[in-house]
Amino acid sequence: MATRAPQPIRKFERYLSVWVAVCMVLGVALGRLLPGLTGSLRNLEFGAGSQVNLPIAILIWLMVYPMMVKIDLTSLLGVRKQPKGLMVTLFVNWLVKPFSMAALAVLFFNHLFLPFIGPALASQYVAGTIILAAAPCTAMVFVWSRLTGGDPAYTLVQVSLNDLLMLVLFVPIVSFLVHGASHLAVPFPVLFYSVVAFIVIPLALASASRVVLIQTRGRQWLEQRFLVAFGPITTLALLAMLVLIFAFQSDNLVHHWLHVALIAIPLLIQIYFNASLTYLLMKLARVPFPVAAPGALIGASNFFELAVAVAIALYGPSSGAALATVVGVLIEVPVMLSVCRACNATRGWFESTASSHA
Repeated sequence: MATRAPQPIRKFERYLSVWVAVCMVLGVALGRLLPGLTGSLRNLEFGAGSQVNLPIAILIWLMVYPMMVKIDLTSLLGVRKQPKGLMVTLFVNWLVKPFSMAALAVLFFNHLFLPFIGPALASQYVAGTIILAAAPCTAMVFVWSRLTGGDPAYTLVQVSLNDLLMLVLFVPIVSFLVHGASHLAVPFPVLFYSVVAFIVIPLALASASRVVLIQTRGRQWLEQRFLVAFGPITTLALLAMLVLIFAFQSDNLVHHWLHVALIAIPLLIQIYFNASLTYLLMKLARVPFPVAAPGALIGASNFFELAVAVAIALYGPSSGAALATVVGVLIEVPVMLSVCRACNATRGWFESTASSHA
């Protein structure tokens, strides 16, 4: 497998941190200046009693649908070419990441930061960070992979398998860890509705669309026309969702700014720990760089769209759990760009490995 050169940063990606900051300002302004409108948007539900926010659900569908249309289940057979890379990714994502986050959250929120935040918010922050860590990155990982010259086909396989595993692992892991670490109740029906709304429905629609469009228009039209046309829509959906997320959390962001900084500390440790662990295991397993780099990025980043939506559904849009996931949004872009730079700077560590697999 030849090593690919990292791709140049597109204009939108170059200023991702700026767009997030702008969305935060707009969202906080919306929440503070138009509380009635914000409240109305907050109360729109996916279904009666589901507690799943409908605007957030629609925007997530627009974001993840194009990525899920790319999923060709037969491509999962390609894992046989580099099974070690996928095994490392799955090990970190499902056996290390959520459990290490739970341990860090308990240490920091229930002990070190407890005098500053109090026990009630400590439990909420523990729950929110666990929800964030239990959802591996989906859409944004393709951006990170491209910036490191990762193998796009293998990145798709890694993301596809993680999405399928989320269908069966996300609910039990979140239920077990949140209840055990924070002692908060986890309403199983709400958690189940969230997975259905944010994973099952877009995956089902995308799979059906893929079959129909390939049969009627062909694979080339699907990839070069249909998916390309979705690019601006996906970008606008991401920005609109960020504005809504920050609007729903405007009071917390204004009144608990110190808490935002405190929440960021264990999240930063968690991200860099998982990225470093994955990268090291890839190196020890002699996995080539185009697989190792995306694996480290998937291990470090989170499906923050799902995490925010689930936290809102479980504990409310103004809850501490929702705030913890929103902090994940705030730090995601600059931190992941730093991980991309670290991967690119250490590309030479994998050159001999890549040559031996070419």
